[in-house]
Amino acid sequence: MPACLFAPVPFDRNASPRRMRAPVLLGILGGGVLLAGQGAVARADGLLETAVGAPEGLTIKGEVRARVEGIDGQFRPNAAQDDAMFSLKTTLQVEYDGGPWRIGGELWDGRAYGEKSNSSAGTGEVDAMEMVQAYVGLDFGMGGGSKAQVTAGRFTMNLGSRRLVARQAFRNTTNAFTGVNFQWKGRGGDQLTLLWAMPQLRLPDDIEGIHDNSVKRDKETSDLQFYGGSLTKAGVLGGSLEIYGYGLAERDSANRPTRNRYIFTPGLRAYRAPKAGRVDYDVEGAYQFGRTRATTAPTDLTDLDVSAYFIHAEAGRTFSGGWQPRLSFDFDIASGDRSKAKTYNRFDTLFGARRFDFGPTGLYGAVGRFNTISGGARFEVKPDGKSDVMMMYRALWLDSKTDSFSNTGVRDSSGASGAFAGNQFEARYRRTLIPDVLRVDTGVAYLAKGRFLKDAPNAPQTGDTKYGYIDLYFDF
Repeated sequence: MPACLFAPVPFDRNASPRRMRAPVLLGILGGGVLLAGQGAVARADGLLETAVGAPEGLTIKGEVRARVEGIDGQFRPNAAQDDAMFSLKTTLQVEYDGGPWRIGGELWDGRAYGEKSNSSAGTGEVDAMEMVQAYVGLDFGMGGGSKAQVTAGRFTMNLGSRRLVARQAFRNTTNAFTGVNFQWKGRGGDQLTLLWAMPQLRLPDDIEGIHDNSVKRDKETSDLQFYGGSLTKAGVLGGSLEIYGYGLAERDSANRPTRNRYIFTPGLRAYRAPKAGRVDYDVEGAYQFGRTRATTAPTDLTDLDVSAYFIHAEAGRTFSGGWQPRLSFDFDIASGDRSKAKTYNRFDTLFGARRFDFGPTGLYGAVGRFNTISGGARFEVKPDGKSDVMMMYRALWLDSKTDSFSNTGVRDSSGASGAFAGNQFEARYRRTLIPDVLRVDTGVAYLAKGRFLKDAPNAPQTGDTKYGYIDLYFDF
């Protein structure tokens, strides 16, 4: 395994940003492809366990993902009009299963290089040398063929659709929690999850620390608590039915002003997985209530009642045949804040992922799960057993004309710029180069800006947005 894959890339932060362009970054990534390929040839299953003389029950695995991405025609106000970045995500997981007891941990190292000084890169791209997992667990049976486990400590998790709670896959950093998690699985596929946790606050969160890839331990605090549960029933409507409720309790601390969110989010999801020769669906809705403040300003002491929601509806069909083509139609609506309302109406996506619904994030990430109305179509094919292709189109509107449009930061408080944000086109290609060792993921996105993203008072006059990325994954 080439050690250079784990070493920070020695970019000079004082060099001209325009010299840190895609050709240099692509050359670095290309060299990584060759080195990873050479190292993978000699790989055997359990190589790390064998190298350290691991006892039975000890599992060691890791991954290095190298990414080059670039954006032009920025949609965010006060961010670089065009930007390029090279990022590395390195993870190392260790777990010892000694019978009913488990103990494990995971080191996650997310770094970014070459971005401009006014780049949009933030805590979603940089979290260096962080122990995101450090836990003990107990596995036990509960009769009738059901199994349960309790995990305590630091951990990551995916719940349900991953729209509200997710371990990040595309993003360079992840959500993680410190607390207790109980999971039960019935013999027939039913599942129950109960949890209480303190979400980890990713650090550094200042511009200088992010640009320097500073190593600073993420922290958890009782001033931010997350709790709730979900129950999934299998065999309903040809698929599964999930009901859930998640609470978030947040308050100001001495050095961390917040919006003092005390919100609860109940939801319902009906889901049927794609399968050749049949129709599939994914319908989910959640309502949010409680109280919050509009800003994090210390002078803002006004508590507002929360009334917000989101709905996702998707129906598709996978056709029989060698390429297994799938065509689906998608609709999403997530509420935005209304200037004349007496309540706070912007939906809070909590700790969810959005790449699978709304396109790549990173330097892009225009669309998220608030103040959005969107509809479109997705087409997917699998040319062979090692690759897949996806193309998607979405039309984009604002739910509230006076709130900022989704994740762009563009806003017209008067509402005079209308509600049409534009059209988004996306394409992605993924291929396994060496099974269980090396794979590539590359994609593009194009945002044809509509009236709102052109005419709003703080909308940058940069033309349509163009974005592309290429990822190389090396698993060991």
